[in-house]
Amino acid sequence: MNQLQAFRSSKVMTVLRVTSGNFLEMFDFFLYGFYATAISNAFFPTGNEYASLMLTFATFGAGFLMRPLGAIILGSYIDRIGRRKGLLLTLGIMACGTALIAFVPGYVSIGLAAPLLVLTGRLLQGFSAGVELGGVSVYLSEMATPGHKGFYVSWQSGSQQVAIMFSAILGYLLSVWLAPDIMKSWGWRIPFFIGCMIIPFIFIIRRSLQETEEFLAKKHHPSFKEIVESMIDNWALVLAGMMMVVMTTVSFYLITVYTPTFGKSVLKLTSTDSLVVTFCVGLSNFFWLPVSGALSDRVGRWPLLATFTVLPLLTAYPVLAWLVVDPTFMKMLVTELWLSFIYGCYNGAAVVALTEVMPVHVRTVGFSLAYSLATAIFGGFTPLMSTWLIEKTGDKASPGYWMMFAAACGLLATFLLYSGAVKQRSRNAAYAPTA
Repeated sequence: MNQLQAFRSSKVMTVLRVTSGNFLEMFDFFLYGFYATAISNAFFPTGNEYASLMLTFATFGAGFLMRPLGAIILGSYIDRIGRRKGLLLTLGIMACGTALIAFVPGYVSIGLAAPLLVLTGRLLQGFSAGVELGGVSVYLSEMATPGHKGFYVSWQSGSQQVAIMFSAILGYLLSVWLAPDIMKSWGWRIPFFIGCMIIPFIFIIRRSLQETEEFLAKKHHPSFKEIVESMIDNWALVLAGMMMVVMTTVSFYLITVYTPTFGKSVLKLTSTDSLVVTFCVGLSNFFWLPVSGALSDRVGRWPLLATFTVLPLLTAYPVLAWLVVDPTFMKMLVTELWLSFIYGCYNGAAVVALTEVMPVHVRTVGFSLAYSLATAIFGGFTPLMSTWLIEKTGDKASPGYWMMFAAACGLLATFLLYSGAVKQRSRNAAYAPTA
């Protein structure tokens, strides 16, 4: 019994160590979305609230454009050198980006240098995040016990939900302790400073990671040239994987990063209402992700992927339309929890599925490239797209169309991957999705 308890304890600690970087990434990303209005005033003052907010979200989205580059360069490093060393490198780069955003003076103090430095920070974060998710997901899949990959890999996204809940609690406390004008002036920087204080602790716990046995057992580690050639050979697989991720990344940024802005700027609810809803969304995601991951281990990936792409196609716009007719805290909570249920159940199966369909020898870079392309082209610009859709259509529920489009991509990808329509082109690929 003691040996069993020690084994379980070691697995739990390994999951905590490897997902700590995901926590930092999402903590910073969520703060950027929640304090978008204050950031726009500090770094992008234009005299027009809509224009300033669009510039802020454009800078937020620009970081995602670096993700594919990070996926290829850092992903190939992890597949060649090792999971542990690669995850330490990504954490270091991410820490630099976080520190830049926290400490850069405002536009009033240093002029154009302020938005340029903030943009640099976002680009560094995007470059690192391009492989952080892939590196963590692959590590968890390789250390998982047989028959439980879905459950273990789900904690990659689970750690992000902890960051969202922590951010929401911190934001609520600051809104209680500090006056609105102080928060708008400099109080919004406090959570970013706290993020910087967390960084050394995450470095310490991640340094104790051990290399996965599966990676150590490999006799050949591909060169950068071999990795690039493999990605070209498997372009159809990467494209299908990207389409599968579009659903999870769009829905995630819609219900987390964009929710505070949507609640405050569009629905005209209070900051406290938006924070409470966001906290509940994080808690809901945290519950549904491992449940769905474990269920996918039992029934297979594709039934969950198909079900939870059809549901948003049918309900995403109608539920948002119901909300905006007469927005209240309770209606927003119900709406966001429904979308959270869809996201959690889809993502719990989608992330582990992506680790399974990629060629074994380039698993990290393949996963990261598919994921980062989806995030760079679609998911990362969800706040920007939602703001633009509402402005151009005058329909406050129009972000629902964006989620429906993402769901259609996920449904098509599920069909292509699990019907055999996409075949591996590399002899070394391990294309065997769990049906």
